[in-house]
Amino acid sequence: MSIPDNGRVTNADKPQISLEEHEKPPPPKFVGFVAGMFSGVMKNTVGHPFDTIKVRLQTAPQGMFKGPLDCVLQTLRKEGPKGFYKGFTPPLVGWVLMDSVMLGSLHIYKRVVKDNLYPEEKKLPLLGHIIAGVGSGWTVSFVAAPIEQFKARLQVQYDAKSKIYSGPLDVVKKLYHIAGIRGIYSGLLSTMIFRTNFLFWWGSYELFTQWFSENTKASKPVINFWAGGLSATVFWIFAYPADVVKQTIMTDDPVRSKKKFPRWIDAVKYIYRENGLKGFTKGFVPSILRSFPANAAALAAFEAVMRFLH
Repeated sequence: MSIPDNGRVTNADKPQISLEEHEKPPPPKFVGFVAGMFSGVMKNTVGHPFDTIKVRLQTAPQGMFKGPLDCVLQTLRKEGPKGFYKGFTPPLVGWVLMDSVMLGSLHIYKRVVKDNLYPEEKKLPLLGHIIAGVGSGWTVSFVAAPIEQFKARLQVQYDAKSKIYSGPLDVVKKLYHIAGIRGIYSGLLSTMIFRTNFLFWWGSYELFTQWFSENTKASKPVINFWAGGLSATVFWIFAYPADVVKQTIMTDDPVRSKKKFPRWIDAVKYIYRENGLKGFTKGFVPSILRSFPANAAALAAFEAVMRFLH
């Protein structure tokens, strides 16, 4: 850089800063919702067969299945491969919608928390990720509660005798006819309690992402894949008992006067009375087996679309 005779530095003499050296502006708020749709498609494609086995083990009468493998073999023998995909349509549409709301709201909550609670920080700290995660969990519960109920009621139709609904739209129609909007949203509280455990998911996701970034030379897609799978496993370990309670409530009689579990605590007491503490782990194996591949693929897809659209 040359110095003119008058000792002043001119603009022409200043070093030019490339656009790459500037910090990227935050992506548009809608981007998270779009990326979440891709996450939902991936999650449902990979995870639905595992989810069917999990729900059946959680809700089946005592002694119907000897364990996860027996449930798989019975389903395959009696219903064929399509038995694993019963109730597939609600989560196919539902996971697209739920992941769009969950990850889109998570994206917004992170920005809101950063701007209002940590304006001086360069990066959102761990507690900020946890706050945003719980907020997204409660938000998506209003979408997830009816969708997961429709799915669960279809998944526990084992044969012609237990078949009440012909499909997802029939579930909606009959539930609304019998119990109105309250029937559609049966299980909302249990869904919110279950999703409060998002504090473990998004807190551990941030920790795993930081660790892989600082201790490996892995690319961002690889880091997203491993952090997504491992954090989902952490989430399910902590959240699983609440999921058993949620599924039990969602497959209860939709008519309030006929419910076995009119309150959340009633379902908790019933599960413990029937099977003790092990009752809260029914279906745990397929759930854990599902959690890593389904969520690793889903979050890798989400982050990839976020980078593409940003």
